[in-house]
Amino acid sequence: MSHVGVPRGTVRKRRTLALLTTGVLTIPVLAGCSSGDEEAPRGVAQDIAPTARQAVADGSTVNWAIDALPATFNAFQADADSATTRVTEALLPTLFPMDKAGQPRLNPDYLESAKIIEREPKQVVLYKLNQQAVWSDGREIGAPDFVAQWRALRGKDSAFWTARNSGYERIEKIERGADDLQVRVTFSKPYGDWRSLFSPLYPKEITGSPETFNDGARTTLKNTAGPFVLRGVSKADGTVTLARNPRWWGDKAKLDTLVFRAVAPKDRTKALTDGTVDVADVDPSAADRITLARRDRGGNGQPLTHGPGADVSPAAALYSYAVAHGSDEKAAEAEQAARAKNRKAVLAYAAEQKALRDFAVRKSLEPAYTQLALNGESGPLADDRVRRAVARALDREELARTVLGPLGLPAKPLGSHLALAGQPGYADGSGALGEQNEKEARALLADAGWTRGGALQQPKDTKAGSEAEKKGEKEGEDGADADTGEEKKTTGGAEKEENAEKKDAEKADKDAEKTDKDAEKDEGKADKASRDEEDSAASRDEGLYIVGEDDKPAAHAPAATGTSAVPALAPARHAAFQSAALLRQAAAVLGEDGAVAAQDKQPGGAPGAYAPAGTPAPAPAAAKGQLGKDGKALTLRFVLPSGPGSQSLRAVGDKIAGMLEKIGIGTEITKVPDESYFKDHIASGVYDLALYSWPASAYPATDGRPIYAKPEPATDGSLLVEQNYTRVGTDHIDQLFDRAAGELDEKAARDLMKQADARIWAAAGSIPLYQRPQLVAVDNKLANVGAFGFAAPRYQDIGFKNRQAAGSSADRKK
Repeated sequence: MSHVGVPRGTVRKRRTLALLTTGVLTIPVLAGCSSGDEEAPRGVAQDIAPTARQAVADGSTVNWAIDALPATFNAFQADADSATTRVTEALLPTLFPMDKAGQPRLNPDYLESAKIIEREPKQVVLYKLNQQAVWSDGREIGAPDFVAQWRALRGKDSAFWTARNSGYERIEKIERGADDLQVRVTFSKPYGDWRSLFSPLYPKEITGSPETFNDGARTTLKNTAGPFVLRGVSKADGTVTLARNPRWWGDKAKLDTLVFRAVAPKDRTKALTDGTVDVADVDPSAADRITLARRDRGGNGQPLTHGPGADVSPAAALYSYAVAHGSDEKAAEAEQAARAKNRKAVLAYAAEQKALRDFAVRKSLEPAYTQLALNGESGPLADDRVRRAVARALDREELARTVLGPLGLPAKPLGSHLALAGQPGYADGSGALGEQNEKEARALLADAGWTRGGALQQPKDTKAGSEAEKKGEKEGEDGADADTGEEKKTTGGAEKEENAEKKDAEKADKDAEKTDKDAEKDEGKADKASRDEEDSAASRDEGLYIVGEDDKPAAHAPAATGTSAVPALAPARHAAFQSAALLRQAAAVLGEDGAVAAQDKQPGGAPGAYAPAGTPAPAPAAAKGQLGKDGKALTLRFVLPSGPGSQSLRAVGDKIAGMLEKIGIGTEITKVPDESYFKDHIASGVYDLALYSWPASAYPATDGRPIYAKPEPATDGSLLVEQNYTRVGTDHIDQLFDRAAGELDEKAARDLMKQADARIWAAAGSIPLYQRPQLVAVDNKLANVGAFGFAAPRYQDIGFKNRQAAGSSADRKK
């Protein structure tokens, strides 16, 4: 499945340097906040067709689809990606891989034991290595490899181009133990996530110098220690080929070769039908085709009821035949060409469906979750009341059903930022924010100054609100100071005129409010049904669409790159006259009782009110219930990916927009190419709302801190943000992460993480929605591969179920 919306290099692991948004959140009694039981719910089981090794045939090749060739084989570099992880798992030691429950488990292929042997005065961990463990060149894995990796990753030598050093900076020294198979690691300060270190473990030949670390493992790995070795990389073919490791001391790999093949997500179905790949993550549409192919297996040659031409009615088919054989030669020729093209498409589709019968869709929940991110750096969302209102408007259960329900997966919304259902540390902390409640969401917005009709009001002196608003006011005052001399004179001479203008404007506002209320009684229901239908259709189009503001006078253009707030038209001086005139003009088309005249019951109000005659005019913001403040409508920029693999994100985005419209928040939806979605919008902060995912972790104190830590201001005035793309954080959250990282008692550390999660919920910068679905198309005869869930694959166990089936689909096709 495509990883659109997942930060690059974080599909399974996310250990990076923690960089540091505003104010300490004071929420009473959040220590044990939970809206559910403390007992962790069971997760969804993995689906890999588990088979005993003796029932798996030796030999053959498996082709496994990846999104692209790895940018590097060094998992500690900034451009490491999901392909890097997939390949290195089969080649290098992972000392504590995750198990089916999302917990780290000791890997006996590399370790006999590993435990804390001293806590005072300093923490000491003793690793006892498997005495058979050797690198592919025959050298024993030992303390020198641990020392070299620590020195490369501890952050003291900038010559090493490393993206993360979490945990390694806490190590004071590494020594040889009682013999060469023992490694003694002493920490300068306690580190509860010590099991996260040295995975993957690289040979000292790679980590021993900046030159080999930076460049030596980017395109090749000459020395490995896994069930496979790297045979070669072909950029022309887009393949990474692994071969069975002859020096592997563990269970012998069942496959002779394992080929990772670069196949774009949109090309996966064709690759499966062509026999190019045997294993591929797929999207729901591809999964549906495989399900239909298996269902149609016993069709006895009957025409398919789906695919090209399947929706043509008998009447349409008869008409097509008549035209194709009619007397109009030109029309007949065109119709015959169309029918030939359709027949060709039907035959090709049928052939593809026949090939797809050899595959099964294995499904589980991916160890990653999708969230709604709220950018709190500036604009309306800098106010925590607005963020909480957005969160309280969401029906998270409905959003989870939208994505997971059609796939037959449990559609329960996620309740934690720091653990997934089934992991030992999971607890539902959403109670710190509160359940969905539109009434309370509106109250929060009203408290923040966003009211109905506020978009039509003149700006007032703001006494309360976000820091961003206060900063904007101060900038406005500073800008006015330059013309103080002339402005004071003008103000003195026109004081009476301005008072008269204000009275006219206030009267017009009151009249408009009365008119709006009366009009709503008559056409509210019809308006809403029409609007819902229009919004749903328009939201499927690529590009820009403004929910709740598609026909208002100050509809915004798409925000320019680099801006941090949606542009809004603010009343200038003497604008009261214009406002009053426009309101009177709009009221002129209303009857005495405020009802809209029959000829004007159309979206947009009076023709010619704000545009040339003949153009329907936009209705006032208040007429649709959208909120505003100081002449600005409450509209949020919602950025979504536009690619073919992102349909589910767009569907969720449309539903969120509709939920926000109910409480008076408009959304300006911009759909951008997948390749620029994260880099140019999320990471750059050019958004208000966005949907993207974070992977699960067995080490939340280490891996979660960079994502939720409070950003720090840089010397140039910008924010230093590495993974906290919402720009929302507090000092207290940072302190809880730091305490948990240094806590050696696992239960105490989990309790601290639950406290941190409750405060992250309360800050309302990130709203977890659902755990992502994991859909994997696999050759029917393959065993021990598919939707792994939390667990890391055991590559040595993957193979075909019997000797007759040995040989990949690609081999059989040849």
